Amino acid sequence: MPHERFQFTGVGGHQLAAALDTPDGLIKAYALFAHCFTCGKDALAAKRIAVALAAKGIAVLRFDFTGLGSSEGDFANSTFSSNVADLVRAADHLRETHKAPAILIGHSLGGAAILAAAGQIPEAKAVVSIAAPSDPVHVTHFFRDRIEDIRTQGEGEVSLAGRPFRIKREFLDDVAEQNLMAQVKQLHKALLVMHSPVDDTVGIDNATHIFSAARHPKSFVSLAGADHLLSGKQDAAYVADVIGAWAERYIDIAPQPAADTGTAPRNVVVQETRAGKFQQIVTAGPHRMLADEPVAVGGQASGPGPYDFVLAGLGACTSMTMRMYADRKSLPLDRVTVTLTHSKIYAKDCEECETRDGMLDQIERDITMDGALDAEQRKKLMEIADKCPVHRTLTSEIRIVTKAAE
Repeated sequence: MPHERFQFTGVGGHQLAAALDTPDGLIKAYALFAHCFTCGKDALAAKRIAVALAAKGIAVLRFDFTGLGSSEGDFANSTFSSNVADLVRAADHLRETHKAPAILIGHSLGGAAILAAAGQIPEAKAVVSIAAPSDPVHVTHFFRDRIEDIRTQGEGEVSLAGRPFRIKREFLDDVAEQNLMAQVKQLHKALLVMHSPVDDTVGIDNATHIFSAARHPKSFVSLAGADHLLSGKQDAAYVADVIGAWAERYIDIAPQPAADTGTAPRNVVVQETRAGKFQQIVTAGPHRMLADEPVAVGGQASGPGPYDFVLAGLGACTSMTMRMYADRKSLPLDRVTVTLTHSKIYAKDCEECETRDGMLDQIERDITMDGALDAEQRKKLMEIADKCPVHRTLTSEIRIVTKAAE
């Protein structure tokens, strides 16, 4: 996906490093993503979710909070409230340079910050919390043995995820003063709560509190088996899939181009996403989908494989052709189901094949026809199946012209 890196000015006057992942085509909507406590915009979960959403037509802005990643400033001087203010600044930047975010997404403490910032971003229609605490003070549990020293001395060093950070008394006071559930009750936006029941960092009871406090429309999705940081690639992909489908109900999707009305061939563009060894983004007019290979051969299984698309084309063409014929002849065909498999066979095992040596590609196509059809009607429909255009293409001579693009 196209990837733009830039800076914008945070509430403290520091330059905050940001990244905008955009679709390689039409943008349905913009989203703002807040990363977890002491993480960064390039944390695996943040990056994977942003890239996956971009592949679905949603542009995602993510940035490093003060003193983290490539952003300026001192982390010790930041608070939960300043992070919330920076999220609002990020939304302002999107509004000024592109379009205000319609979707707000936050992971862990970033989820709590997104919930707190949502009321200050009027254009946002859909809010997503992922593994978020219901009270920002929850984060202090990670260094509770140092809290007394920090209050006494004004600041202190703590170890978080194996890295040293300085925490000030102001941070403790700030999170203690937050009343996040009151803000959730006044959200007035669609809310999606996502949480793993086995999250041992932020317990599932936090999701219960957030969901109970919110008003409808609200939804909960269990991230069964996922850890707090969504370390598994499939977990992040699943989160993006759910967000993409769920958000469309609540946001105003940018207008799509009118459907093709002519018979001129339409380009199909296939481009590497660079999000995996084999993953591709396939664009056919306004339609976008992923292509990939199975995990067993080094892919991520994030989409159908190349031969799956070949079989899908044949299967779809077969069903459509049979439907057209049945409707024209007023046949009682209720539904067509086409099941296809691809394999290699020895040429010598195929009596009707012209090729006698080596291996051949074989596609097996099983067709189920539901409806009160008699034997003659079924026989005729099976004959029609072999006349679908894609079938004819695959069984005739094909000329493929390959050239290097200018």
